[in-house]
Parts: sequence; structure tokens; C-alpha cells
Amino acid sequence: MKPFAYVTAATADAARAAAAERGARFLAGGTTILDLMKLEIERPPVLVDINALPLTRIEPLPDGGVRVGALVRNSDMAAHPLVRDRYPLVTEAILAGASAQIRNMATTAGNLLQRTRCFYFRDTAAPCNKRAPGAGCAALDGYNRIHALLGTSDHCIATHPSDLAVALAALDAVVQVTGRHGARAIAFADFHLLPGDRPDRETSLGSDELITAVDLPPLSYAARSTFVKVRDRASFAFALAAAAVALDRAADGTIREARIALGGVATRPWRAHEAERALLGRPAEPSAWRAAAEAAFAAAVPRQHNAFKIELGKRTIVRALARAAALP
Repeated sequence: MKPFAYVTAATADAARAAAAERGARFLAGGTTILDLMKLEIERPPVLVDINALPLTRIEPLPDGGVRVGALVRNSDMAAHPLVRDRYPLVTEAILAGASAQIRNMATTAGNLLQRTRCFYFRDTAAPCNKRAPGAGCAALDGYNRIHALLGTSDHCIATHPSDLAVALAALDAVVQVTGRHGARAIAFADFHLLPGDRPDRETSLGSDELITAVDLPPLSYAARSTFVKVRDRASFAFALAAAAVALDRAADGTIREARIALGGVATRPWRAHEAERALLGRPAEPSAWRAAAEAAFAAAVPRQHNAFKIELGKRTIVRALARAAALP
């Protein structure tokens, strides 16, 4: 680990000022940044500790939604009645991730900013466009079992690792940020960037901006939602495929609206709009689930070792939809 300066900040303005040096990073739970510093993937000259900022509340919004502070610990978010009762897919996604010890430290904003678990990104001896733009991508022709099928490019196929972010994508959450030009709201669909030819640019955050909260919308049928994760072992493992699902059904049982987001298979939290459209107006039955699953992966681009994820991802969607449809 390279030497670095450590600064604490009590206000957002102080945090931004302390982080003005090029390459500075904010420190909250530290469950990602410290690992990457040990590997010398991240080499910030300054770490700005923001844990003293008053961003730890979960509170209802006037429109019926819920605001979750950027520094709310994952465990607290999962257990909070407003989240647990109105957005069970969020609670389930959090509890499916990492370990209890990490959930006790990890924060809302930190989850959105997690960096990939790609082997080659974390190996400084391997070429990686995300770590060193223009170096190449070793995963394209390397061992790519854990890599993405959706949203990929010729420059990067690294998978986004966050489970919570998948649930937030399904909900159309809104990320609240503040910077030197004031506060702004970023739609979740616009927050994470596709790799394109610049995989090193992962979010639409400005260099001076700090996440302050995430707003969950007033989506009534989100109370009938679920999250399904498939992985190599039962705990402390990243998703090979995951699906966050919410269903709204009419009185006759047909599907009026659906939300589906995928994890473990894409370069960012992946909203499966094609799958949602495939469900509209159909009876809530297995043939509809399979049609949605087929639509979700119609544009998948498999590699040598990850083609199995197509069928795995489809079955994960089917399972999640069936579980959501069975909810009262």
C-alpha cells in the first residue's frame, strides 16, 4: 500500500474541499477502497473520512417514497421497517450480499460505487482497460466464467458486483448528490455507465460530487417484490446471476406492470426492459415467465467460459417471477 494522507470531514463542504486534490477518495465503510489500496489498484494521495457527515437517516418522503442516507449501513437499511415492508427486494438483496460483518460496515453510497471483482482488474500484471485505459482487456480471451454477457464492449466485459444496486435499478431509484455547483438528482438508469471505449469511467458522478442519499420511489406494488441470487456457494459470494422483480397484477390476474433488473450478468446493474414488456397484459403463469426470460437475454454476447450464464440467468428470472407472483 502506498503512503497517503488521512483527513476527517464534518460537513459536505469540508469533505469536497479536502478531496479537491486529484485522485483523492472518500472513505465511508472502506470495504472496497481499502482492499483496492492493498492491491495497489487504487493509489489515492488523500483519503477523506466522511463518517461524521449527518447522512445516516432513513425517512419517509412527502410523496410516499423513502430517502436513505448515503452513510446508512447495509444492515440498518435491510432491517428498517420502511425498507423491509415497502421494498422487500431491497432487504433481500442486501442480505444476499457479503457477510454480516461487511454488511455492518458497508454503506448505501459505497454499494453504488463498488468496483468489479474481475480477476484481471485486480491483477496489476494483467492488461485491463478499466484499470489502465488503452492497455487492453485480458478477460476477452482469458478465463471469463464470471464475466458479463450484457452491456459489454470490445474494451471491457467486467461484471458489476453490487446486489443492492440491482434492486435499486428495478425500483427506478434516484441518487442525490452535491457538488461545487450545488445539489442535483441522478436517475438510477443514468448513474452507472456502460464501458464503451472508456471502461475506466464507471459513473456519471462529477469529480467534485458526493452522494448524499438514495430516494426510493412511492411504488405501491414494490411491497410484492423479491430478489433471487444464484452463486457458487450459499454465502459471501458474488452473483453468477441475480434477478430483482416486482409485479403489479390486475383484478383478472393479468400483469399490469413489471420491474425486472439483473445482476451478475452485465457490466452495470441491468434493467431488463425487454423482459418487462414481454409480460404486459399476459396472465401470470410459467409461459409468461419464460417469455420474459428469453427476451431478457436476446442480446446477450457470450464468451468462451460464460455461455452457461444465459440459461442460468433465464432460470433465475423465471424463479424470481414465480416467487413474486405467489406473494399476497
